[in-house]
Amino acid sequence: MDSFNRVNKIIVRRNLSRLRFLVQGGFALFCLYAGYRFYFFYLWAVGRCDLYVPRPPSVEGFLPISGLVGLKRLLLTGVYDKIHPAGLTIFLAALIIAFLLRKGFCGWICPVGFTSNLAERIGLKLKSLWRPPLLLDYQLLALKYLLLAFFAFLILFKMDIRALEAFNRSSYNLVVDAKMLLFFIDPSRMTMWVIGFLVIISFFMRNFWCHYLCPYGALLGLLALMSPVRVKRNSEACIDCKKCEKVCPSSIPVASRQSINSPECIGCLECVAVCPPEKCLTLNLPGGRTVNPFLLPGAVLAVFMVCWAVAVLTGHWQNDIPLETLQKFYRMSENLAHP
Repeated sequence: MDSFNRVNKIIVRRNLSRLRFLVQGGFALFCLYAGYRFYFFYLWAVGRCDLYVPRPPSVEGFLPISGLVGLKRLLLTGVYDKIHPAGLTIFLAALIIAFLLRKGFCGWICPVGFTSNLAERIGLKLKSLWRPPLLLDYQLLALKYLLLAFFAFLILFKMDIRALEAFNRSSYNLVVDAKMLLFFIDPSRMTMWVIGFLVIISFFMRNFWCHYLCPYGALLGLLALMSPVRVKRNSEACIDCKKCEKVCPSSIPVASRQSINSPECIGCLECVAVCPPEKCLTLNLPGGRTVNPFLLPGAVLAVFMVCWAVAVLTGHWQNDIPLETLQKFYRMSENLAHP
């Protein structure tokens, strides 16, 4: 049995981090491909290209605010968003994953998280990463929760059913995906400065955007507190090497905790993979049952794909807006302001 555990530990150590990189990188490449196709759909819609490319619904995954509006409208009316159904589906999938499997969406799927991980790897190579003092870390962490509170107040508390319906039917909501595209392909000078700052600081402060500024991640983190899955530390087996803390992308003090139930834990399991002792850091279910670490990414992908499949089969993935309508409003998109 000991030899089996030893072999299993070697497999985890060698393959878990690599698997995460490949899975998250695969989603990032898919998002780039979807963005590429959406760009040509936009060019066709505004009359700048004769080649028609079908609009990829997956681009709606970058519209979490629309997803939150759609979720509240769904709960109040029972009507699924027909303008951005894929956006609502992806948003729901992320919420379900967080509730069941920690912030697995952040750790295994999110392409922005993958970009942050690449910056982190460069920072490690350059030996430029700096961990802020605990007090400063908490102060910076408050930023994303303040942003979450702002959006939650506006959408969950300020918007009544009439406001939700008005936003859903607005011209702006119809072309918000095109507005997002223009944000990236034709950024303002201020946008360039902000993006440049976020890229540069990510070489010095680990996962700066994800850790300190992302309100989406803040919401998932709060839900993840109820997750039945968590990493546990066996203090008797711990050799206090602190390798777990060095690799944690969320800078969680793993070596000083018995159970990792932090809203910052993204379920990446990097700590489990790097831990030298066989039974020190383990993935656990309620009741203390230890499970294979590969179960978490497998379950994350399974939940995500099931949500996608159900949406496709029930007609909640592709919108049914006539192409002529999209052409009309896309050509107005540059001049449409937020309602």
